[in-house]
Amino acid sequence: METRTGQITEEEALHVRSVADRVIANVGKVIVGKHEVAELMLVALLCEGNVLVEDVPGVGKTMLARALARSLGCDFRRIQCTPDLLPSDVTGVEIYNQAGGTFEFRPGPIMTNIVLVDEINRATPRTQSALLEAMQEQQVTVDRQTVNLPRPFMLMATQNPIELEGTFPLPEAQLDRFLLRLEIGYPSETEETAVLSRFREENPLDSLEAVTGAGELLGLQKLCRRVYVDESVRDYMVSTVRATRKHDDVKLGASPRASLGLYRAAQTTAAFQGRTHVLPDDVKRLAVPTLAHRLIAKTEARLRDHTAEKIITDIVNTFPVPVEEAQ
Repeated sequence: METRTGQITEEEALHVRSVADRVIANVGKVIVGKHEVAELMLVALLCEGNVLVEDVPGVGKTMLARALARSLGCDFRRIQCTPDLLPSDVTGVEIYNQAGGTFEFRPGPIMTNIVLVDEINRATPRTQSALLEAMQEQQVTVDRQTVNLPRPFMLMATQNPIELEGTFPLPEAQLDRFLLRLEIGYPSETEETAVLSRFREENPLDSLEAVTGAGELLGLQKLCRRVYVDESVRDYMVSTVRATRKHDDVKLGASPRASLGLYRAAQTTAAFQGRTHVLPDDVKRLAVPTLAHRLIAKTEARLRDHTAEKIITDIVNTFPVPVEEAQ
């Protein structure tokens, strides 16, 4: 393919692929058989997006986040959400210094590269709202002082889809700020046997070493944004998102923020494959994790078990794919 002005070169795309392969392989030393989940989390980080992981306890959500952070050479913090968690416990607080006669900012756990917000739906709406500014603008405001978060930054939130007692469902405005919603799922029998063998003597996370650094990740973020998106593929993305707003089973469709998220994620996924351009298959692969959590299906559709995931799948399977134009 001819290189366009400002477009990522084949050499640069192969460099992105090389780094991504090293990171995912390194995470695989700890997490067994979850290659795609690890790849999508790295996609979110390079898109400057956030990830919501909905799954049952014990499948490795925290371990995955820690393994990814260590592989990337990034700082990692964890916030365990409870109903008594305050916004200042997340963002930080200003404390008066009597000796100096000034206020000093004491940063909260949000001031890190990768933060795990465990069981986010157990925090009150007031505390959940404190995360909105961090998730979108990558900054926090404390007592009229705005503090930028470290770069790169990614918020990974978890919630248990089974246990709902004593929880506060995430509002649509907050769900829309998650680039991807993922499920880890139970391992296969072979994978679970490998887990027992791998953790037999010690935790492999303790000896895991970084394979890249924050500085290189910032450079990769810029490279991924230079991946070429053909006009026909871009129109295919827009048509897919707009179709969610017109679907008979949908009460609230995906937002323009979803279109931009799908666009960025497709660029990064293409770079992970060593390509300089986006294919329609990239869009089809990312449609469900990028769009499904942003939809509100009508009650009658949910009663028919026509979930948001099925709606998105129907849409991408129905729309004509611009194969010739993309090539």
